Amino acid sequence: MKPKNIPWAKALLIAILVTGCNGGNMNEKKINFKSLSEVPASKWEQLSQKNIYFGHQSVGYNILDGIRDVMKENPHIKLNIVESTDFDSQGKGAFFHSAVGENMNPSSKMKDFERIMTGSNAEKIDLAFLKFCYVDILSDSNPEKIFNEYKETIKRIENKNSKSRLIHLTAPLTTIQSGIKAWVKNILGKPLHGMSENIKRTEYNNMVVNEYDEKGSVFDLARIESTKPDGTRTSFDVNGKTYYALTPEYTYDGGHLNELSRKIVAEQLLLFLANQINLIE
Repeated sequence: MKPKNIPWAKALLIAILVTGCNGGNMNEKKINFKSLSEVPASKWEQLSQKNIYFGHQSVGYNILDGIRDVMKENPHIKLNIVESTDFDSQGKGAFFHSAVGENMNPSSKMKDFERIMTGSNAEKIDLAFLKFCYVDILSDSNPEKIFNEYKETIKRIENKNSKSRLIHLTAPLTTIQSGIKAWVKNILGKPLHGMSENIKRTEYNNMVVNEYDEKGSVFDLARIESTKPDGTRTSFDVNGKTYYALTPEYTYDGGHLNELSRKIVAEQLLLFLANQINLIE
């Protein structure tokens, strides 16, 4: 026998659709990303002469693929991307990168990054940054502990290497569970997969922004990942607080970046790096 069409069930469904992970509050100010055309050719030339180092894991390779995509469409942007930590190997002007540490072990990544950025030839790097993976901050992680370790790592690097400018990235996000299973979980009052993890990541990211944004050294990767093409944010509320998630259109597996998002992130990273030129001249 089919269940009757119960009014409260309809209301519950509507409430779930309205309050679940979505494009953000309708009254929220939309985000408009800057365009590559805003940067003069001379600044792209300057950037190509700088030595950059990027420590990362898998999402980092997505971003690097995005940079290559952008350069194909914009031939005036010419970066020499080299997977190496031998900073003497390319002369002046290279975008060095390498995998660091182990996934699910942020401490190992910080130790690797510190070792590389305090090495004998590290002062040849003009700009350097470390990116955690989404698996480095999970539901049982302590964001404050991870951030404090990161902050102490940065201090030690800066004390030993005063010539390299360090940039700080927010941690990447993942999508929130959706579909019929998510609908059932909402009815049962169970948390959706991805919510607790993104709560911890947002808490960590807020610490990064609060500590370093005033210095103009934060590349807010999470903000880009959670901003839909229409400028609204993919967010959810828990106990009156807003947290952010990866926009579903930007991924093929819930965490890694697809062709659309890797290009968006790459464009914003390149713009960010170009705007750092005046701070390291």
